[in-house]
Amino acid sequence: MNKTLLRGVRLYGEGDPVDLLISDGVIAEIGTDLADADAEVVDAAGQVALPGFVDLHTHLREPGREDTETIATGSAAAALGGYTAVFAMANTDPVADNAVVIEHVWRRGREVGLVDVHPIGAVTVGLGGEKLAELGTMARSAAGVRVFSDDGHCVADPLIMRRALEYSKALDAVIAQHAEEPRLTVGAQAHEGEQASRLGLAGWPAAAEESIVARDCLLALHVGARLHVCHVSTAGTVEVLRWAKTRGDAIAPQATRAGIVPQAGRPGISAEVTPHHLLLTDERLASYDPVNKVNPPLRTEADAKALREALAEGVIDCVATDHAPHAVQDKDCEWAAARPGMLGLQTALSVVIETMVRPGLLDWRGVARVMSERPAEIAGLSDHGRPLEVGEPATLVLIDPDASWTVRGAALASVAGNTPYEGMTLPGRVMTTVLRGRITAHDGRIRA
Repeated sequence: MNKTLLRGVRLYGEGDPVDLLISDGVIAEIGTDLADADAEVVDAAGQVALPGFVDLHTHLREPGREDTETIATGSAAAALGGYTAVFAMANTDPVADNAVVIEHVWRRGREVGLVDVHPIGAVTVGLGGEKLAELGTMARSAAGVRVFSDDGHCVADPLIMRRALEYSKALDAVIAQHAEEPRLTVGAQAHEGEQASRLGLAGWPAAAEESIVARDCLLALHVGARLHVCHVSTAGTVEVLRWAKTRGDAIAPQATRAGIVPQAGRPGISAEVTPHHLLLTDERLASYDPVNKVNPPLRTEADAKALREALAEGVIDCVATDHAPHAVQDKDCEWAAARPGMLGLQTALSVVIETMVRPGLLDWRGVARVMSERPAEIAGLSDHGRPLEVGEPATLVLIDPDASWTVRGAALASVAGNTPYEGMTLPGRVMTTVLRGRITAHDGRIRA
């Protein structure tokens, strides 16, 4: 019998410290001065216990770009960051647009075993945007895919997007959209605004995101399907989402009368924000350091403020890392040639603490909501984001809220080191990650 005794934790950062006895993968007892001679004892005095984090947006790069990340190294980074489940995007090589690739990713994740790796299936063949991929085959595969996305590419054709939403509804799945009208971003290198003009960089207008989000919200509401908006980055998108979520209450009865049955269960329209869009702005581009190049681009402080407020309000549902490792040659080059993307798994919690907890926008229950409970609900995970109660799965993370650490890309678990937080001292530290009763990471080290 596998037993662990966590001593002195504060559940959701509230109340007096308690002990948690974990037995056979579940929380067996919660109380004070617990004892069990067969249990491994972890001294967690003063640490905050939360449900394990769930990331809806991770790039693990395998198969095809194992020089930048592998499922093993990405899983290690996730576990060290407090994650117990990650969703691996489909833009691999070959693209995860069929059951063969999907099942490879899923099985490799199970072999590594540090986090639950759920592959995301491509919406269109080869991410080409022209022909729907075999969504049903991927949904019926061993991986049981329930999230589909062409992330990195927008499903720009409105008819293709409508059909994808209709098929996903039949599969009880969600379409996660990379919202970028491609005709508005040809050659774009930075957020269209004062900073881009000053630096001579071609602009990526906010309207390129907002117009697609508005279109897709209308389509999702019309067909009664579920839409998830990836990496929201503008204040305008926040207003579109606020309108759409309110409008959904009015449209749904009309759709029902028209013979369209709304998808039951999980939310109709949901959205994520990345840690870097909460903290960083286009002011960082003055150095021309490509580590700050990301898609969608870093926006203004006014946008970041609107994103933080929307996350606290619930207009934006959750935090997702968009963890995007790149090889040195793809980042250590001139700005225009650099690939967009940043590491995020090991720094996400600390950035959320810095931007949301310290200013009082979220308490620890709020952190659990946006980093665990809501993403698990959106993706349909029944065994993650669960309450920390007796009888529930022992899938959780322990955090030292008083600690701080200095980010060094070379010390992170990822193959790549392209972190925008290099040299920054960030608050909070993940101390222990537990997946179904098994410690996967402890005190900065992976447990195989």
